[in-house]
Amino acid sequence: MDKESLNLTSSEIGTLWGQYMNGTAVDIINKYMVSIIEDKKIKLLFEEAINTFAKQKQQITMFIENEGFPIPIGFTDSDLNKGTKRLFSDIFCLHYLHIITLHGLLGHSTSLSSSVRKDLRNFYDSCDHDGKKMYHQVTDLLLEKGHFQKDPYFYPETNPVFISGGQFTDGYFGDKRPLAATEMIALSLNLKKKILEKSLSIGFSQVTQDKEVRKFLKNTQKVSDNQIQSLGKILNGDNLPVPMSWESEVTTSQDPPFSDKLMLYHIGFLLQASQNYHGAGLASAMRSDLVVNYEKIILKNLMVTKDWFDIMTKNKWLEQPPLAPNRKEIAKDK
Repeated sequence: MDKESLNLTSSEIGTLWGQYMNGTAVDIINKYMVSIIEDKKIKLLFEEAINTFAKQKQQITMFIENEGFPIPIGFTDSDLNKGTKRLFSDIFCLHYLHIITLHGLLGHSTSLSSSVRKDLRNFYDSCDHDGKKMYHQVTDLLLEKGHFQKDPYFYPETNPVFISGGQFTDGYFGDKRPLAATEMIALSLNLKKKILEKSLSIGFSQVTQDKEVRKFLKNTQKVSDNQIQSLGKILNGDNLPVPMSWESEVTTSQDPPFSDKLMLYHIGFLLQASQNYHGAGLASAMRSDLVVNYEKIILKNLMVTKDWFDIMTKNKWLEQPPLAPNRKEIAKDK
């Protein structure tokens, strides 16, 4: 069947809508960061990220318009306050780009898996290619500057070993077994994302103009810190290092570079995106203390996200995604 004869499905429209909203939010953050970055190599990466999204935004807009849906407002230059004081260091900006690139890779893969039409699949293929290229560049630069936080090393066993007995899953009673390499994947990713979430909450809480938003951000900072401590304690129990925090890379500026709407949305985006990683951690956990930790984190984040939703809707900052037809309303008597 020719691609032009296929209408985009609800899932395809949903992924495009989400890509536009999240992409425009990150784009404004990137534009601010490129304006304050002094390191030439880091600055070049941000310029490339901005140019790459500009092309992707044009294609997303075309897909949505051709289906007759309105283009989301998303975030624009009106959400950026130019000429404000520096809020983040160059190295923080590079760490930010690293984590956001990881989120982008997951988002493109999810969008591709929901796509049927060939032109849309080709588009997400190209997005994935761009994301992988950026990931390699950011990782190489972090390594070059000595700031890439490598995960702990494990020493190899002499021979393969099979699990025997219930003690492998025990995390509270008796002797805990050491963490498995498969469990370290999620632990490491979740910790690094929580550290970014906490650092952004600190920076945003300093510059927000809204008292309710500031209160929420301070609470998010506290929640993130508690979860970092909880997961870090598990690593410490096996004498494994915990990733470094980035709070010291946030300046003491109180000059707001972004709108309150953008800052709150961005924290909400990170909270919702991180639930994917918490779920992956829960699915891979085979030690009972890990399972309980992830369950608590997921539940707490749902509660925080509810508070986020209430503030966003109260201020009319949250755009509504395309909805299914309301058949009851359509069937009402004229």
